Amino acid sequence: MNGIAALVIAMSLKDLFALAAIALTFIGFAPYIRGIHRGTTQAHVFSWVIWGITTVIVFFAQLDAKGGSGAWPIGISGIITFYIALLAFQRKGDIKITHSDWLFFGAALSSLPIWYLSASPLFAVIVLTAVDLLGFGPTLRKAYHQPYAESLSFFGLFALRNGLVILALASYSLTTLLFPAAVGLGCLFLIILVLFRRHFLRVNSATGKDLSR
Repeated sequence: MNGIAALVIAMSLKDLFALAAIALTFIGFAPYIRGIHRGTTQAHVFSWVIWGITTVIVFFAQLDAKGGSGAWPIGISGIITFYIALLAFQRKGDIKITHSDWLFFGAALSSLPIWYLSASPLFAVIVLTAVDLLGFGPTLRKAYHQPYAESLSFFGLFALRNGLVILALASYSLTTLLFPAAVGLGCLFLIILVLFRRHFLRVNSATGKDLSR
């Protein structure tokens, strides 16, 4: 016990924020992974591959920009994301690939030559953040039409996780901040949208009208 206490004291506050963010990452993903193992969740293989690519490249870009321990939760997310893609493939998840999937895939891969040619990770992070936010599109559309089908706790955890990532960063710059800030705000926007739609449907349910469209 004394050893654990000494370790905690030796760690910086930013390291503790990073550990908390990593813990929330595992907690947030656990129900989804459990659902795949049980067969109640069918993950889209290609989408998770794309998200894995974007997250891992952002992790290396943050390290390059001296993000320090704040980058590690992003790296852990990338590994878990690829694990979900592998699980989905093994368990014959959704493998339909659309034109937009290929567009996102190409955009994610284009970040590497952009990084190389510009000699700066910032432009790669901008591209990857845009790809990740565009991936919110179908979820936002679903949340608008079916607000009770979305888990507020899941998106709440990841909004909090990204806040902790920002607090854990050793160096603040557009390169290190853009991705976690944008994704965190995306999660918060989705939560607000779901709460608004649920309230709207409740208030108008007494009229007997179908206002969900």
